[in-house]
Amino acid sequence: MDLELGGSVAVVIGGASGIGLAIARQFAREGADLALLDIAPSVQAMAGEIREQSGVSVHACIVDAAEYDAMCRAAEEVLATFGRCDHVVVPAGIGSGKFGFPFWNLTPADWDRVLRVNIMAPVHAAHAFAPTMIQTRRGSFQFFASVAAQIGSQTDPPYSAAKAAVVNFTQCAAKDLARYQIRVNAISPGMIKTPLNRSVWEAWNRQQPEANRRSYDDWAEEKIRVVSPLGRWQTPEDVAALSVFLASDRARNITGQTLNVDGGQVMHS
Repeated sequence: MDLELGGSVAVVIGGASGIGLAIARQFAREGADLALLDIAPSVQAMAGEIREQSGVSVHACIVDAAEYDAMCRAAEEVLATFGRCDHVVVPAGIGSGKFGFPFWNLTPADWDRVLRVNIMAPVHAAHAFAPTMIQTRRGSFQFFASVAAQIGSQTDPPYSAAKAAVVNFTQCAAKDLARYQIRVNAISPGMIKTPLNRSVWEAWNRQQPEANRRSYDDWAEEKIRVVSPLGRWQTPEDVAALSVFLASDRARNITGQTLNVDGGQVMHS
């Protein structure tokens, strides 16, 4: 399906791996030029790979999205390279790396970096890129929540709380930017085999007595059967398909929403 994104410029913050990389590749398939921002140096190699495979223009920038000054410099670099920015997607996120049930398994110090990356990265992106998009009166932002934001997941309370804040900021930003025809939505992935998902298993497994420990595959397959009515994993490509749709004019009346890609794990009335 041609979503008519050819010639647009998409910025993917956290585009070096996982969901972000899948989103970047899908935008490239739709003909969009790309700016890939990531704290990982591998973002340079990923940009080269996408450029070679798709033929679109791809610019890479190593940046810590939790640092506002760095985000502003990256935005200036993107505008100097492409002269415009149409869509900003922020799948960058981290967990605490610990098993947070009960919550006192963690300390308040375990919250700081998780909150800073998960909520401040979208905030920094909005501040850095919105001014130029307001001038052109078009475009979209996509921030990343999680099913954990909607169910008070005890697995990692700092992560759940930060993602709940993303949902709220999405609504605030959507209202503020609507007058400029800029749409803001949140995507909420479910169970996806990413490094973040594996870290949840690792944190859980470390706390178990030796007799109760399980392989990642065994743990994950049981969990997906329990939590997902469709009984299957979601994939980065599933999320990427929604991302490009939300960026397109086919979603021109969708803003301020949190859309789940979770196999039915969380259902809304």
